This record gives sequence, C-alpha cells and structure tokens, in this order.
Amino acid sequence: MSPESLAALIAAAAFVVLVIVLIPAIQSLRKSSQSVAALADLLTTELKPTIRELNQVLEELKTVGGGVAEHTDDVKRFMTALGDTGTQLTSINRSVGTVTSVLNQAGAVAAGAKVAGKYLLEHYLKRTMKGA
Repeated sequence: MSPESLAALIAAAAFVVLVIVLIPAIQSLRKSSQSVAALADLLTTELKPTIRELNQVLEELKTVGGGVAEHTDDVKRFMTALGDTGTQLTSINRSVGTVTSVLNQAGAVAAGAKVAGKYLLEHYLKRTMKGA
C-alpha cells in the first residue's frame, strides 16, 4: 500500500468516526433548539397577559397611592386632634384628682369637727349639770 492510499484510508476512517460522533451531537442540538423554541412560544403566550395584568395592577396602585396622598392631611389632623383630646383628658383627670383630694380632706375635717363638737357639747353639758 502506498503512503497516499494509507493516508486516504486513515482520513476516511477519521471521517467515519467524526460522523458517528457528530450525529448524536447534532440530534441533541436539534432537540435543544426545539425546546428553546417551545419555551420561547410559551413565554410569549404566557408573559404577554401577565405583563398586561401587571400594568393594570400598577395603574390601580397609582390610583390608590394618589388617594392615600390626598387623605394624608386628614389623617394628620385626626392624629393631632386625638393628641389634643388625650392632653385634655389628662388635665381633666388631674382636676378630678385634686377635687377628690379636697373632698376627702373636707370630709376628714368635718368628721373631726363633729367629734370635737360632740366632745365640747358633752363637756359643756357636764359643767352645766354640775353647777345646777
């Protein structure tokens, strides 16, 4: 065999081995490209409605956000009024406590005066009875 025919035979064998190895790789590549195409179609059909819904939700959120911004001043006024009411209730509570304290002291003074009056009356009556 001549060197040229031997080189041709080796080249042919290498070409056969290359074709045998490349056929599964090409089939796998074809399946992958089909899967990618199916995924792209799925994303296109599923993603467009989802994006539309998201845009609608964003519009609604903007509307709600605008409404909240409009009523922020009302909430601030309400909270201020609530704080003022709490302050006034505290003042009223202190005043009621003071009045209660004064009434308790007045009750104690009245009880003391009653006891002292009884004592003085009894003492006076005893003196007048002895002198009579």
